Formats: sequence, C-alpha cells, structure tokens
Amino acid sequence: MGEATKESVTMLKSFLAASCFVSLVACAKQDDAPAGIERALPTTDQVSIKLPEQQTRSIGQLASWYVATRDITRTFNGGSAWVLVLLHTIVKFPVTTVSGDTYTWGPWSDALDPAEYKLDVRAKTDGTYSYQLSGRSKTAANASFEVVVDGTADPRKGDLLGNGQFLIDFDASHRVNPLDASDAKGSVDVRYDLSAHHLDLTIMSTDIFGKPALADYAYNETAAGGDMTLGFSSNVGGGPALESATLHSRWLNSGAGRADGVIGGGDLGTLQATASECWNTSFKRVFYTDSVTFAATEGQSTACAFPTADVPAPR
Repeated sequence: MGEATKESVTMLKSFLAASCFVSLVACAKQDDAPAGIERALPTTDQVSIKLPEQQTRSIGQLASWYVATRDITRTFNGGSAWVLVLLHTIVKFPVTTVSGDTYTWGPWSDALDPAEYKLDVRAKTDGTYSYQLSGRSKTAANASFEVVVDGTADPRKGDLLGNGQFLIDFDASHRVNPLDASDAKGSVDVRYDLSAHHLDLTIMSTDIFGKPALADYAYNETAAGGDMTLGFSSNVGGGPALESATLHSRWLNSGAGRADGVIGGGDLGTLQATASECWNTSFKRVFYTDSVTFAATEGQSTACAFPTADVPAPR
C-alpha cells in the first residue's frame, strides 16, 4: 500500500504545481466549487477501520490472528486514505472550468510528469454528487483520458450520516502512468454508510499465476468495538480448484477480541477446517483451537471476550 501512497503523492504534486502556475498566469477560467462538495466527500477518519492496537508490543508477543486483523485494517485504511486526501486537497482549489452541472479541475501536470490528471464533479439536482479522477499518458501518442477513481457521494442525511462509493482502477492507473503506478492489479470497490458505521470492500485482481482472484471485506463499527469479515479464494487444497476461506474478527474498545476462521470447498469438497483464537487487552493469545489439529489447543475459552465462536460460511 506504500506504492499506492507514493502514486497519490505524485498525482498530488502534479495538481499543486500546475494549479499554482495557473493561479499566477490566470490563463484558465476559475470558478467556485459546487456548494457542499467538500462536506459530501468522506474524510479518512470517517471511512476507516478503528482497531485498538498497542505500538509498544512486539509481533512475537501478539496473538497471530490479532496481527492478521491489524494488518488487514491498516492495508484498507492506507489504501482508501490516499484517494480521500487527494480529492479533498483538489476541491480546495478554484475550479478550472464549468460546463452545466459539471465542475472540472485541470487537466494539470508538471512539465516533467509522464501523465496529466483532471477531476470532474457533477452536482446533481437531487443533492448528490458523482466524481471521476482521470489521467492521460503524455508519453503515448493520441492517448485518451482514463478514469482512475470513479465515485458517488450522497450527503443528504447530513454531516457524518452520508453514504457513497468509490472504485480505484489500478490497471487504468498503470496504463496512464506506468513509471509511478503501484504494482497493484485489478480494482478495489469501496462502499460506505456513515450513519450505519458500515464499510464494504470488494477486491478484484489476479494471483501470481494470472488467475482471477476475488476478496470481499465487511466492517461494522459498534459502540462497544467492531467486527470485520474477510472472505477470499485461494488454492490451498493442492488441486486445480480454489478453496474459499472466511475470517471473522470481533473486538472490544479495550482491545480484547476473538477471530474465527473456516476454509472449505474446492478440492476439499464437503470437508471444512475451522479455527478460533482469542486475545486479551494486551493482544496476547488466551485461547486457541482448530478442528484439524494444525496446532495444539491452548488456554481456555472462558478467557475469551466473546465466549462463543461465530464462523460464517465460506464465501
């Protein structure tokens, strides 16, 4: 995800450098942005997964599935943050052109950048917005703009209550700017509902063998803590078919939590393997068990913050 962040910094520098130049020479029309667009876009804090963590603990002391849960949440938070920071920065600048209900920032780029970018925002009559961040290669002849980020925002419920969606197309990003693009493939579709404190994430990519790979992620924030469910396909059965795995993690605001996992399908047929792990407020394992004796049972289930397993069916 560091590569995606590097790419966003490159885009942001291009926008800032070019916008400053345009402001100095006044060579393009500039208008106010549509009222409410900045409020309509979610912030990184609003669209993030809030998992308690203790930075002073070493990995070796932590429960394994707590570490997995933490790493997944960090990956999502970093991956969505660069998009939202970039969009919020762009809309603070004057609009370059207006055509009907569509406001455009750019196209802009630094003289040495291999690509140029623009942001189009449509202010709909119903109070919602649609937006597209597009890029075009400056090194390929007759290159056209391609959409890198495509989203919608519905702020009509009020502050902190809106909802929306945005899709990041990594393949398009690579075509636009192969020099600075990340190694990520496929796309990530993010859907959020601030009033429900809910996030959905769909990852469509390919594995190391070039075969399609799909993962679904759901997160719910509660007054007491939160929970996440990650479902994905992977070839762990040894044969040609893909097995499905699901990891369900729940945690309290104190940091204590539980993760339950299941894998099945594919070459495993009707067989399923399940496992559960619990950790305390210091994120140390207090209980572990699995159905196939992959590792020895450890601790007591009575020490779990959530006493019973909640294992969803593999997706």
